Amino acid sequence: MELRDYLRVLSRRWHVVALVTLLGTGAGILAGVVATPEYRATATLFASLQGGADTSQLNQGNAFTQARVQSYAEVAASPEVTRPVVEALRLDMTPAQLSQRITAEAPVNTVLVRLTVTDTRAVRAARISNAVADRFADVIRELERPEGSRRPSPVRLTVTQPAAVPSAPASPNVALNAALGLAVSLLLGLGLAVALETMDTSIHDSKALAECMAGADFLVGAGGPPVLSSIVQDARAARQPVCLRDDIHGPRAEGFRKLRVNLQFTEVDRRPKVIAVTSPLPREGKSSVSVNLAATLAEEGARVCLIDCDLRRPSVAKALGLVRDAGLTTALVGQAELHQLLQSAGSFSVLTSGMIPPNPTQLLGSAQFVSLVRTLAEEFDHVVVDTPPVLPFADTAALAPAVDGYLLVAHAKRTSRSQVLDALRILQRVNVPVLGAVMNATRARGEADAYGYAYKYRPKQKTTARLGALVPSRLSAVVPGRVPAAKTQSEAMPAKTRV
Repeated sequence: MELRDYLRVLSRRWHVVALVTLLGTGAGILAGVVATPEYRATATLFASLQGGADTSQLNQGNAFTQARVQSYAEVAASPEVTRPVVEALRLDMTPAQLSQRITAEAPVNTVLVRLTVTDTRAVRAARISNAVADRFADVIRELERPEGSRRPSPVRLTVTQPAAVPSAPASPNVALNAALGLAVSLLLGLGLAVALETMDTSIHDSKALAECMAGADFLVGAGGPPVLSSIVQDARAARQPVCLRDDIHGPRAEGFRKLRVNLQFTEVDRRPKVIAVTSPLPREGKSSVSVNLAATLAEEGARVCLIDCDLRRPSVAKALGLVRDAGLTTALVGQAELHQLLQSAGSFSVLTSGMIPPNPTQLLGSAQFVSLVRTLAEEFDHVVVDTPPVLPFADTAALAPAVDGYLLVAHAKRTSRSQVLDALRILQRVNVPVLGAVMNATRARGEADAYGYAYKYRPKQKTTARLGALVPSRLSAVVPGRVPAAKTQSEAMPAKTRV
């Protein structure tokens, strides 16, 4: 991975890095706060060689002492030192436990020995350190005394700096613990972010979707189908299914206008009139794209009809506030005329799904369905077909003879690369072109960063025409060539098909 890749990972997974870093730093601080304080008291001893009348002997004695003092440090924690100290001070610990608290250090090229005792009490640490130093000097004196001789030991250890009561604990160091926790957790957070990014096969933005589409080398055409537009995520989409109604100049509306313009340049020799909108899996926003594509196509005055062919989980009628029970399936079984079942959604017409049948694939693959779509294609400039997802059901492939092209919708951070490629393989088998793809629910900032700029437009004056005609109505007949005014359900349906 290059530096740019790491920066991209950091921008996408910054919350993971921040959370791990915060938890690690907090753990370091907490460990320092709850840990038992420990105090360290140090006593310093000076080793000297007694005797020596001239300079030569003194130099030899000094060299001898420096060589011996390195071995003295190993004796400081021996039982000969710790056992008498435990008994003299009446410590509530064993000699072995005391030896673990003693640290002896003999700096090179010196005749000094530093004895450090660690304890949970400052006063006791100083007492033990001084007692260990005194006992240590006696033990060394006995060890260096010639065996069987009454002469004093030639080596003498003198306490030059007794241990003082420490004023502050040596550990824990809260600042150091916090710094260590920050450093370690930051590295762990970065590693976790890289691991998550490596395992994450979902598509995050239009650039990644374009690379995935370009990798579909099994499709006819260089580079694969294009990405026609990116639709930004909007929390108001559930409450405002048609973005042209309330935010006509918002980024979401502009995304659908971009989709409309780009569709005009696909299949120039045979411009598609019947466009099927689908997705690899459910809950990726294909119905929302279908509704807004129909509204955007009708924005320029074109006659548009939206057909809800998702006979598994129809949602167009609910989103637009229309009647669902009489629609596509009603016309296919011959219970009502097609023009009687069309409803007005303001600037475009809608043929809802009707009652959910037990055999959706057979209905959508029937000759009656092809004839119905061709009839609508003759009366309208554009026909948008909302289809079921490609991967779970065969319905989308079954209706291929009735459409001119497919539009594939992918959801940011939800749709994976393999799902997009699998959907393209299925659509490729039905010999109907995939016009392009739409990246749905993208971050506005992420898309701006991908292209290096962010463009926002808001008119200075409020638009007087608020698309008031885009108010959903009940069942209404559609006269070819124009979108009629809404009629009541009882007026639109014959008596035998009224709901």
